[in-house]
Amino acid sequence: MNVILIKLFATALTLSQVTTRPDAVRTQFDPAKDGPEVVAILRDGCAHMRKSFDIEDINLDELISTAMEDPSAVAGDNAPKILHGLDLNELNTSYKQFCKGENPANSPFEAGAVIAFYNNAVKDLPSAEALRDIKLPSASVILDGAGKPFSETFESRGRRLIVPIGTVPDLVQKAFVAAEDKRFYQHHGIDERGVIRAFVGNLASPGRPAGGSTITQQVVKNLSVGDDVTYERKIREMIVASRLEKLQTKPQILGLYLNGIYLGRGAYGIEMAARSWFGKSVGALTLPEAALLAGLPKGPNYYSPDKYPERARERRAYVLSRMKEEGTITEAQMNAAMVSDLGIKPPDAARQDSGFYLVDQVAREARSFAGLESLTSASFTVRATVNAGLQSALEGALQEGLATYERGTGRARYEGPELNLAEAVKRIEAAAPALEPAAEPPPAPKGTKGAKAAAKALAKPAVQPAWQRALVSARPPLYDVRWPLAVVLQTGKNGTRVGLPDGRVASLEAGPARGKLQLYDAVRVRLREGKGSLRADLRVRPAVQGAAIVLENRTGKILAMSGGFSYPLSQLNRVTQTVRQPGSTLKPLTYLAALNAGLQPNTLVMDSAVTLPPIGGIGDSWSPKNYDGGGSGATTIRRGLEFSKNLVTARLLQGGIAPKAPDSLQRVCDIALEAQLYAECERYYPFVLGAQPVRMIDLASFYAAIANEGARPSAYALESVERDRKPVYSHPDKPPVRIGSADRVAFYQLKTMLQGVTRHGTAAALSGISQYVAGKTGTSENENDAWFAGFSNEITVVVWAGYDNADGVRRTLGRGQTGGHVSVPIARAIFQAAWANGVQRTPLAPPSPEAKALIADLPIEPRSGQRVSSGGFIEHFRLKGGQVADTQYALVPRDTLYAMRPDAEDGDYGNAEDGADVAGDLFGNLPGGRRTTEDPFAQRRSAETDDPWGLRRDRQEEPQAWPGRDRYGQVNPVPFGSPFDDDGDSRARQRRRDPDYLFGDDPGY
Repeated sequence: MNVILIKLFATALTLSQVTTRPDAVRTQFDPAKDGPEVVAILRDGCAHMRKSFDIEDINLDELISTAMEDPSAVAGDNAPKILHGLDLNELNTSYKQFCKGENPANSPFEAGAVIAFYNNAVKDLPSAEALRDIKLPSASVILDGAGKPFSETFESRGRRLIVPIGTVPDLVQKAFVAAEDKRFYQHHGIDERGVIRAFVGNLASPGRPAGGSTITQQVVKNLSVGDDVTYERKIREMIVASRLEKLQTKPQILGLYLNGIYLGRGAYGIEMAARSWFGKSVGALTLPEAALLAGLPKGPNYYSPDKYPERARERRAYVLSRMKEEGTITEAQMNAAMVSDLGIKPPDAARQDSGFYLVDQVAREARSFAGLESLTSASFTVRATVNAGLQSALEGALQEGLATYERGTGRARYEGPELNLAEAVKRIEAAAPALEPAAEPPPAPKGTKGAKAAAKALAKPAVQPAWQRALVSARPPLYDVRWPLAVVLQTGKNGTRVGLPDGRVASLEAGPARGKLQLYDAVRVRLREGKGSLRADLRVRPAVQGAAIVLENRTGKILAMSGGFSYPLSQLNRVTQTVRQPGSTLKPLTYLAALNAGLQPNTLVMDSAVTLPPIGGIGDSWSPKNYDGGGSGATTIRRGLEFSKNLVTARLLQGGIAPKAPDSLQRVCDIALEAQLYAECERYYPFVLGAQPVRMIDLASFYAAIANEGARPSAYALESVERDRKPVYSHPDKPPVRIGSADRVAFYQLKTMLQGVTRHGTAAALSGISQYVAGKTGTSENENDAWFAGFSNEITVVVWAGYDNADGVRRTLGRGQTGGHVSVPIARAIFQAAWANGVQRTPLAPPSPEAKALIADLPIEPRSGQRVSSGGFIEHFRLKGGQVADTQYALVPRDTLYAMRPDAEDGDYGNAEDGADVAGDLFGNLPGGRRTTEDPFAQRRSAETDDPWGLRRDRQEEPQAWPGRDRYGQVNPVPFGSPFDDDGDSRARQRRRDPDYLFGDDPGY
């Protein structure tokens, strides 16, 4: 028996059962015993078909006989006697046998073969009950902190918004029924007339066969049995559709259909399609819009209004005519709708292009906090904490900063274009030769008519060149990279030129891609706009990675976050899902413990070699070093933090926090644990220099706690969840939790010391904004990680840069590539972006009333920490019993300092004739025994009252350039002879400087 004939009879057996005995459809027959029953079912089915066609005054026998006995009537004069590999004579004989009661001697029918195929086709048949209870994968709309649409989240083939069928206008429902299944409300899942018409038509069609499927069958195909173009699928589809009709009402089935179908532009379901094509909800669709959407299920790509507008118009006209035939609309309505504009919105106008890492975090919190299975299990409206403008700017700052690092170190490598548009340009030119935009029309003649003519001419859209159309419609792989995409239009001796999406053309500085670019390569560029012709610099995707976060101090809201250079390259969120050594960004823990133990910021500590014995006598002793291996002698703990001295940090463990080093380490660990930086603390001394890896998000919460005088917020990105306008989850409004291991005074003193870091310490590149920002740089061992963590009154910003080490290989950023050098410029751009996107910009706050009552502001000489009667630098001293506790010499006795003086043997404190430093000795003494009362910041202080610590140099945002800018374009803000210059006047000798002095910090241990 012919294979195709077997399949046709198996399909006919299915159709006969679901139409004549829908309550007793058999899914298994015995090939040896059930042959007669199969013959009876087929004959009953054929009789049923004839009656169905009699209703429409169509003679089924004549219709099928004509098709099989005279194929030319269906397929034309050249129709062969064998179509699709099927002998029409055998088919005609079989039809006579089962539909006309004849018993031909040469019947090709073999019941056993048909039964075998049928049994196999319906094996493991899906359950119709599963469709009744199905939960369609859905998209949830994510709103930003201002309540505006920010993103969608959905699974593959699941970008849909579920809407109840009752909210879909009757006009929209009827448009789809008229276009897809006019007998939807009459049949019982299978339209036998449609199946037979499709069969007759398919006898002559060599292409994909028409299915004659009902809306119910389409539901089953889309959501259950799949869309294979096979007889097996058709058999399974008809049985499940028949059963589904008994389980659900027509409106319920139509609801499944309208929410499940694909309608182009990545949109599934009528609601998402309405928003994607027209920018409105389904309830607001007009007649022509409804008809346009109703025409798309037949071929969303073939009838796409984006690609083939004329086809879309023709298909819409067909739907409108069907609606008019069904009496849904009048002829006048039909005619008006047919001539109306398509009215579609530009594609992807509201699609997300930033914040992908943050959206992932929102989804994780929805599972953890709201208890949702996923954000795609239903259509939710989700409110996130994100500041959309800041999010986009943060990504741009991070990407530019990482690329700048690689260019500056010579590590940038060009590895080819993001994509090439040559084929796209070729297709567009073949479809319609593109013309360059027309030149600007000449001035119009005077008078009303001339003005109208000019306006009309200007209103005509210029024809876009093919390269521009290809560029605008391109879908680059790195869809979240902030640099504009440009297409190469010219290469060679005359230079390289690129075209931009807006039609402009720029000269390109190709950099590492020089000589490697090809025509129509699509590359990333950064524009340099100014006088003269437009110029662009090539931007190459860096190999180095980075991450950044902006946290709102009081609430813990994540305002912006990027977990890597680009989400398409790596979905690993390095803010929340990885741990890295924080380097010196962890040092504030040790200083906080020391301040809480009673030390004052002017306490002197030896910046010199130190060895700490093993903890508990186990292991080796510890002898840390400064970055350059040297030391600067006695220094205040303020300056030890500002200039990130490893030796000073280590010596604080020797009696600065507790009498014994292991106990001091334990107190630092206690603060770290309470601050939730770690689940457990590694009790080894390098911990205080940032040797134990930490999560960036936890580090951000700790720095926010410093800004809040010890109140630590819990970071979060999910504000609320709603479904069908009903609340599902709302983030609890709870205040930050106070870190009780240190008091407000210690936190405030630490905050002022961290402002010194940004004013003139290792983050001095931020000196222009240090009135508003405090923080700390950090670099891990061998420059594997570069950090900056800092805060303003309102927000905390943490930036990390480094190479991924998932392969077990730790890769250095390079000598001198410290946190101050790599991460501080990125952080500065992020702070500026925050202020430009609604975050307040206020000078760092003075102490809270609770802390102020226990603090005295007194002037000191900044190098020695010595108190002076007037002038000097205003230090913030803890009061104990109403008195200032003097701890200046608590760790370094005065006698030790005297003994260390070069001239201590003769007791001479130095004079000008001896060549002593005219700036005074460590104690502020001048030659002749005089004491200085000068303010060492006199030329840099501001008289403004919004500078609580007298640190503001002037009103400029940028520091004065001295003596110039380095190769990264950053300024050195520290003048010669600054009181914070360890080495005095550099003009007199070779200047010695820790690498941390301007752009880095001490990482070693």
